Amino acid sequence: MKIRIKGNSIRYRLTKTEVETFCKTGLFKETTDFGNSVFTYVLKAKKGIDTLEASFEENTITLYLSDKEQPDWATSEKVGFNGTMDLPNGQQLSLLLEKDFVCLDETVEDQSDNYPNPRDSNAC
Repeated sequence: MKIRIKGNSIRYRLTKTEVETFCKTGLFKETTDFGNSVFTYVLKAKKGIDTLEASFEENTITLYLSDKEQPDWATSEKVGFNGTMDLPNGQQLSLLLEKDFVCLDETVEDQSDNYPNPRDSNAC
């Protein structure tokens, strides 16, 4: 799972295996160890919500997706979900969750578990 943060915007991108795991279990988690502390980012299914939500507690960003959307995401054509969360300070947090596609430019990153890019004319 990849996370991208820019200002008040958070985006998670998941490989095929990660999406499948999340759809089966309702949870997917990654950690980054900094030696003196660990940063964790989590995708979790949640009951009673209609749009993406997020929280940040104890060095952990948790992105919540409705448990109604969770079971079928892996087998659907749906690329992802987006939403905006109103914050108590009057600002908004933009949230995006999506399947990770193979990059069309050359990269050294292992992309063997990514989804085929729909813009690739050589894709199956």
